[in-house]
Order: sequence, then structure tokens, then C-alpha cells
Amino acid sequence: MSDHLSPEEVKKHVTIYVRVFMALAALTIITVAISYLHLPILAAVGVALLIASFKGSLVAAYFMHLAQEKKIILYPLILVFFFFIVLLIIPTLSRF
Repeated sequence: MSDHLSPEEVKKHVTIYVRVFMALAALTIITVAISYLHLPILAAVGVALLIASFKGSLVAAYFMHLAQEKKIILYPLILVFFFFIVLLIIPTLSRF
């Protein structure tokens, strides 16, 4: 079995990569624009984390090729997300 892709398949992959890059660039511009709104700290951090999570998801799914992986990979990713949320909550609880 050959590992070579047809020109049409390569063009399809390049198109996806360009679209993901444009989405990441747009989300970066949105993040910078939101920083000029002078939102309250909690809202600013929440919006920044939401945008960063979406950008991280795009990078993981397409540039790290997780979108083409088998569905079994979702279980470790869900576990990582759970621990990420726990690590975000711990500093909040330590203030009390």
C-alpha cells in the first residue's frame, strides 16, 4: 500500500489547514480586540479561556491530527479536560 496522496487529496488537506490557520488568526484578533473592551477581570478571563480553549481544540484536532483518530482517543481527552477544570477550580477555592 502506498503512502502517497493524490494531488486532489493534498489540495483538500491544504485547504483545511489554511482554513484552520485563518480561524486561528481571526480568533487571535478577536482576543486582542476584546482586551480593549476593559471588561471586569472575571469576565475577561472567562472570555479569554473560552477563546483559548477553542483555539487549542482547533490545533489539536487538525494540526495534531486528532480529528482523524479513532474515537477511543476521546476518553483520555475527556479525562485531561476534567483535570484541567479541577486545576482551574483549585485556586478559586483556596481564596476562601
